[in-house]
Amino acid sequence: MAGRHRGVLTRRSLVMRRWRAALSVLVSAALICGYAAADAQDVLPGPLTLKATRARTASPARTMPAPPGGLGAAGVGGPVNQVQARQLVEKFADSPGLGQDYSLVIRQADGRPVIQESAQVARQPASTMKTLTAAAAASVLDMSSHLATDVRISDVAGDHARLVLEGHGDMLLGSGTNDSHHVNGRAGLATLAAMTTDALRRTGVSRVTVAYDDGLFNDAGQSEGLQENNPGGIYFQEPTALAVDQGRDWSGTQRGGDPDAGDVYLPRVPQPAAQAALIFAGALSGNGIGVDNPDRPDRAESGRGPVIASVRSARLSEIMALMLRTSDNTLAELFGRLTAMKMGKENRPEGAVRAVTETLNRLGVDTKGLVMADCSGLAPGSALSVNTLAQIQELALGARGIAPVAKGLSVVGLTGTAATRKVDDHADGLVRVKTGTLDQVTSMTGNVSRRSGGSLVFAVIVNNPRDMAAAKQAVDLFVTSLDRL
Repeated sequence: MAGRHRGVLTRRSLVMRRWRAALSVLVSAALICGYAAADAQDVLPGPLTLKATRARTASPARTMPAPPGGLGAAGVGGPVNQVQARQLVEKFADSPGLGQDYSLVIRQADGRPVIQESAQVARQPASTMKTLTAAAAASVLDMSSHLATDVRISDVAGDHARLVLEGHGDMLLGSGTNDSHHVNGRAGLATLAAMTTDALRRTGVSRVTVAYDDGLFNDAGQSEGLQENNPGGIYFQEPTALAVDQGRDWSGTQRGGDPDAGDVYLPRVPQPAAQAALIFAGALSGNGIGVDNPDRPDRAESGRGPVIASVRSARLSEIMALMLRTSDNTLAELFGRLTAMKMGKENRPEGAVRAVTETLNRLGVDTKGLVMADCSGLAPGSALSVNTLAQIQELALGARGIAPVAKGLSVVGLTGTAATRKVDDHADGLVRVKTGTLDQVTSMTGNVSRRSGGSLVFAVIVNNPRDMAAAKQAVDLFVTSLDRL
């Protein structure tokens, strides 16, 4: 009897538990459905909604067209609307603060004129002068070649020898290992020291005296008057046979992450080549080689003995692109001197200027009114016409062997000194330029990819504006409107 009673209770308990479970499921479902309905009506927060969703938008990717490698039909493009071009020039001329001392020219890439104002008047160009030096260097030098920094060994006596660090113009040496990702620092003194250490150990040498040979450019000095625009030595270092980061003195200054970024204005060490030799000697010591004069490397008149180790700079075309993109005065003067030496001219700033001028004449560039106080545009007294600047751009876009001049230009809105020289995003990636700025000069020259097809070349120089900031803004607006012609 008791067993049957317990069986009945057990069955009743089981039924009751099943009903409670079913009721719990129904209640939970009702709650979930209710919350979902409220969420869909946007009464309660959640991911559901009955409202139409807006399509997510993103700015289109901006492209950076490469300059045309040759003119052809695609490079030339169709005719330019002369009325629109005239309106653009009139708007520029009416810009407040511009003044009257300006010149400009716009041409199609094959030289057909579009419009010009005072195109033959010679004015101070500032750093647009660098395009002349680049054109001359690119036509004379092997732009695929490198600048070597060698180590020569001599006076071997038992376990001792004399080493001479011999430079061939690489002013962008790094103090560390070779940096394949950057132009500045592509060749590293730490790598050179490691190669030298291996070579010494193979010959049984464990102790050395270190010297350096920086006689490549002798003691020719710098262009007359250049120091007027080089306060504290921050904008220019005289060309030397070898230097680490152009001899910039980073003492007390935090280094940036990109050695190719440019816009780094620091004082220079007194003797860049000696500093490079000091760093090299220190790296040898760190590798276990005894150095007799680690704190005072000797200056050698010339390197003797065989080369036992060597590092190479980036290609000259890469160095030229860095020079143009960052408007580097030191590298511009370096290219001038290398061009002079290649042409057998005097190994001095004056010889560099003559080499550039003669080369431009050989290329057929109209140099009427051209005065080069230096190769970079930094020294006062230079003058040239926008006609000369435009012809350089025509040659660079044509098949005349100076393509690095066009490919190395800064891109408006994207790279180099022109990264911030824009009015809006409309022309980003379409305008490639060389900028120029001095106290009373704002200038620009380059080439433009037209939205309707083909390319234009242009140059504009403003001297002595009434308002420099306004004049610079006027130049930016003018240049970044050319793609719509």
